[in-house]
Amino acid sequence: MAQDSAAMNESTKQAIESRALAPRFYTTNCQEIGQYDIEAVRGEWDAMMAAFELDKNREHFKQNYEFDPAELDADPELKAEFLDLLVSSITAEYSGCVLYQEIERKVDNPEIAQLFRYMARDESRHAGFINRALNKLGVAVDLSVLKQSKEYTYFRPKFIFYATYLSEKIGYARYITIYRHLERNPERRFHPIFNWFYEWCNDEFSHGEAFALLMRANPKLLTGFNKLYIRMFLVLVYTTMYVRDHSRPKLYEAFGMDVTEFDHTVFDITTEISKQVFPLTLNTRDPKFQRGLERLLDLNVRADALENEPGLGAKLRRMSLQVGIGATILRLFFLPTIPNEMPKQVAMQPAW
Repeated sequence: MAQDSAAMNESTKQAIESRALAPRFYTTNCQEIGQYDIEAVRGEWDAMMAAFELDKNREHFKQNYEFDPAELDADPELKAEFLDLLVSSITAEYSGCVLYQEIERKVDNPEIAQLFRYMARDESRHAGFINRALNKLGVAVDLSVLKQSKEYTYFRPKFIFYATYLSEKIGYARYITIYRHLERNPERRFHPIFNWFYEWCNDEFSHGEAFALLMRANPKLLTGFNKLYIRMFLVLVYTTMYVRDHSRPKLYEAFGMDVTEFDHTVFDITTEISKQVFPLTLNTRDPKFQRGLERLLDLNVRADALENEPGLGAKLRRMSLQVGIGATILRLFFLPTIPNEMPKQVAMQPAW
């Protein structure tokens, strides 16, 4: 039974909220996933599983650090955005953990079950590590309540593959870009958690490789009408990231990064990696695509400003803005894509 919301702290409430841009929890047809073939990629599969079993990051996320929460009190806006980043991140990591555990428990194929056991292990470590950071700030998320109370969305297995592959690769691109920037500008590292981003992003990279192998072993997932689904997920994942990042301007100011260029760098890295498996990529540097992102951002900001306004007029304006958001996403979907008819072999090591 879900815990009374009055007894939850604000971080747990925020993690449970089903906002449009918030990370979701998913469920799927696990039996169908267990039926996917892996023999076509047997050599790469065995090498990948050996790397998961080796578990190079076994001790990494057990490490601890000291941090005085008062260091963030001088800038309340930065603190709020940093907490928003951590809560969003723990929700996404724990979402992966819960989904992977469900798949591992329900699939009939023992090799696929083992893969998802390894990935659930990694996501659990990540979520636990973020929660220790939140605990030092006095706002840890109650993960048991989150698991019980969060709304779950059903996705078909192939949709899980497309969306999760992208989220793992985008996670890698984001973490490595921030890590490298702070490596060059250590004075901008305002919290110790950023020291853990290198190993963290390598876990994300490896999880993406697992989904790439599953899709390459079952090429029907990448052909025909499925190309439209892939295109849809590319647009939705990229636009969600863009709008969410631009809602945290103080965070990227603290990093000393231009948030728009950061997002386009992440798009560039993710696009290059995704050529290993996806039959198409988006031209995110196309001025039309960039203008669409800016329009989407403007519409979302205006819609958020009306969120708590009462009355029929405000409701109608919100509806009009939501229609505009939908239309803008549709226009982005119909922009020309770049075909990728010769996917690259899976790279078992990060390229950046």
